[in-house]
Amino acid sequence: MSRNSGPSELASDDELIVLDEEEEDFGTDAEGSPEGSSDGEEDDDESEDDESGEEDEQMDEDGGAEEEIEGDFDRLVQNIRSADDPSTTTAGLTKDWDFNIEDKDAEFRDDLREASGVGRRRKKGKGRQVGPVLSQQVRSLIGDGNQAYVDSDLPTAIRIMQEVIRIEPRAASAWSVLAQCYSDTGHPQKALQLRIMAAHLRHDADEWDRLANQSREQGYNQQALYCYRKVCSLDPSNVDALWDRASLAKETGELKTARNAFLAILKRFPHDLTVLAELRPILIELSELSTCASLFQGAFTHYQQTYPSGRGMDLASNTEIPGGGFGLMEVLVLADLYNTLGEYEKAVGVIRRGTRWLQGRREQVYWDGCEDDREFDLPETSPRLGVGEEGSVEPGRYPMDINARHRLAVARIKMGEIEEGKLHANAVLSQEVLDYAPLFAEIADAYFDKKLYADARPIYELLGADAATSSLYVLLQTAACLRMLDELKEAAEVYEQVRVADPTHNEAKMKLAEIYEILNEPRKALELVYEVIDSRKKRPKDPTSATSASTAASTSLFEEKAAKTKSSTGNKTQGRLTHAQLRQLEAEKEKEVVRGGMFPRSRPKKESQKQNEEDEDRMASRLNLDLEQDTLSRKSAKDRAVDVFRGVSFTDWLRVIIQYCFVLTRRGQFEAAEEILRHVLVSNAYQARRRQDTIRIALIACAILDQRPTIVVEQARKLITVHQFNNEPQRILIAVLSSGLRPTDAFITSTLQKHLFREMKLADVAVRNPEVLRWNALNKRYAMTATVKAEPGDEEDAEDAEPTTAGATDKDGKDGKLEIPTKFNPIIVAIYGQICIAAKSYQSAIFYLLHAYDYCPQDPMVCLCLAIASIGRAMQRQSDNRHHLITQAMAFLSQYRKLRAHDSPQVMGEIEYNFGRAFHQLGLYSHAVTHYERVLALAEKASPEENTFAKEAAYNLSLIFVLTGAPPLAEAL
Repeated sequence: MSRNSGPSELASDDELIVLDEEEEDFGTDAEGSPEGSSDGEEDDDESEDDESGEEDEQMDEDGGAEEEIEGDFDRLVQNIRSADDPSTTTAGLTKDWDFNIEDKDAEFRDDLREASGVGRRRKKGKGRQVGPVLSQQVRSLIGDGNQAYVDSDLPTAIRIMQEVIRIEPRAASAWSVLAQCYSDTGHPQKALQLRIMAAHLRHDADEWDRLANQSREQGYNQQALYCYRKVCSLDPSNVDALWDRASLAKETGELKTARNAFLAILKRFPHDLTVLAELRPILIELSELSTCASLFQGAFTHYQQTYPSGRGMDLASNTEIPGGGFGLMEVLVLADLYNTLGEYEKAVGVIRRGTRWLQGRREQVYWDGCEDDREFDLPETSPRLGVGEEGSVEPGRYPMDINARHRLAVARIKMGEIEEGKLHANAVLSQEVLDYAPLFAEIADAYFDKKLYADARPIYELLGADAATSSLYVLLQTAACLRMLDELKEAAEVYEQVRVADPTHNEAKMKLAEIYEILNEPRKALELVYEVIDSRKKRPKDPTSATSASTAASTSLFEEKAAKTKSSTGNKTQGRLTHAQLRQLEAEKEKEVVRGGMFPRSRPKKESQKQNEEDEDRMASRLNLDLEQDTLSRKSAKDRAVDVFRGVSFTDWLRVIIQYCFVLTRRGQFEAAEEILRHVLVSNAYQARRRQDTIRIALIACAILDQRPTIVVEQARKLITVHQFNNEPQRILIAVLSSGLRPTDAFITSTLQKHLFREMKLADVAVRNPEVLRWNALNKRYAMTATVKAEPGDEEDAEDAEPTTAGATDKDGKDGKLEIPTKFNPIIVAIYGQICIAAKSYQSAIFYLLHAYDYCPQDPMVCLCLAIASIGRAMQRQSDNRHHLITQAMAFLSQYRKLRAHDSPQVMGEIEYNFGRAFHQLGLYSHAVTHYERVLALAEKASPEENTFAKEAAYNLSLIFVLTGAPPLAEAL
């Protein structure tokens, strides 16, 4: 039969039918089709007694597959009818179908019988006729068409058979004759389509297999996959069809289809190594590492039990092979999978037990009791500690393949067992670097991931010293190690080499710019950032033109797709996580919360192009600001000798200006005073830090007098920014805010909350990981390095920090560099918790105040705030354990009384009032009255100048009296 492609004559376009690529699986609508559930089926009650139960089950399975195929046939015919153009002369299928009332009535009875479960019909025997009972008209037309074909009148035969198909699409002989006609006229593609349509009506697995092979030969891969699926549904035991379908799906990039086919083969041939070898890259590409690991683990266990001696016969070559086929390579694959999944203990167990099994020592299970790897110690390894003592196990010193030792080294290092890992790593590193360069690189990566930069650096340098083993990745990792080891100049030199080798490597340029920024060379850094931004603007957009199908594939029953590339498949699967990956991700998040302290690490995100662009723009803005501040600092340095204006020193001028602003504020002209002080703030004469602080405090004083709490908070926030890691500005913030609605609103404003959160996080990082902080010499502030994700608003804090001029005096050190705190600061954490209380976010307040209590458990204010937050949370609807929270509040309140009374015996009135206020809020009025009366009794004995809380207690006491129906007692107060 000719393989040349020809134009289609049945349909109006060049395609008989085009189905969406997502609709490979058919049969879902089979029950809803008019013929899918009734045609070709009859009651066969007479032979029911002659069939066995197994035959019934097999027939039911075959019947389900046949019904599915017939449903696919109905959908294909429907698509043909909807796709045909009525204007064409060959549109033989576009006319309305002829419905038979008797057929419809029979269909109704069948549906009713199916729904009731009575009179269940069986599939016919293989010898029975397949298809509907044809009418006399159809049989006559088929006879005329067959005669026309015998007479070689092919056009007449085609026309008659098209008419037969229009009347009764399930007439299989019409499709076959029509296919043979097109084959004889030199249209093999159209003939193949028609034979596929006919195959839907015969349910012959061998015929589907032939059609699949023909479709594959003609390049119709999607059509071939469809045919192979029909073979598997009709004959599930046909492993050859499953293999052909899997291999074709793998070639065309249909990885999920290939995975399902190979898994189906594995069900029939469990632990087959050939199938596992084909399936492994597919599962890795689909990111289903857990599934792949479980399959290889099952095969590992199976072969260990089948060949306990570690040796087996190969039936093909009649020779003895290690592991019966599951050799060292398969053991390494399983170990790599476990290492990739982060299950390092399993990787260690696989390597140890697998090597022991392949060496014929499977019965030596006592080695599993040793936590270390002394079983495979090298002969030159020095004796371990404790060896020789009673009950200890002597080193086995059994040999181990260098590749297996490499996997063991990586697993041990990533488990945190560094010394044990180094024993294996040193054995690998003693080999020739040219022969084992990938192993060297993976060991260095393991050291790098565990932040052992001093151990990773020499390995990267060794790889980078030879052109055969060097790469941009190795150079970048070398530079990263040097940077983390604070060898910034050497790191800059390596990044320069990368820049020269690849001028388009923007990542290296950004890393180099960050180092220049740390080295206080903002101009060089800004030039590199601008280069990156320019290259980004010139970067062409990714082409999105879809690959069109070839002309040869245009006559397929299905939309033929080009083979998927690895990148496209990877992008498609990256957005979805399997259940195992989700569980692993949740476990990692829980571990991060446990070890992350108050601020868990930010979740790892894929570096998108948009995020990189934002980082580049942010860094350019920061560098521009540094350059402007540097220019301003130099200008101020030139004028530092000038300290007198019109015979009056700048200090005296400042005193006069502040006093004048005080007078303006007292006269109700705060706006004028504010304008004057803000102008003085930007004057070159008053850029020294001490003078800046004086002006800001004066502005705070004026704002307090005029009741402008927003300005008070603004200036206090700037003081906190300038004096980093200093508690005094934070105390000023608390001291200058009075009680009331407006000050409270200013206290809980979002800008102050975010600012304090950033400062709190910096203080926490300074204690936990001081190495990730960098010092900005211009702003006199520490900030997180670029390797740590910066919080939004860090640049705003940098702008608040004014550059220190040459004339400014610093007490922190020779260059004004601040000392990094070594202990946790409870003050800023407590202030943030108080903000949460004021915002009625009591649960968050309890979280932060408990951290403050851990840092300073002897502070009565922290205990009092914790009591307030606990009671507030207990009064909310969302509280799930009110009694526990109230008990917790009273415990902290008792601790507050103990600590506060110890500090000063004169504060008993304050303590009694707070207890009364707590009982008052809980509705325990009798207890509240007792404590309020104690406050009043203490006030009578106190001196007039003492703060006795008598007014507050009397007011609250009167509210209780009125509420409980005792107004005379309230009037008496």
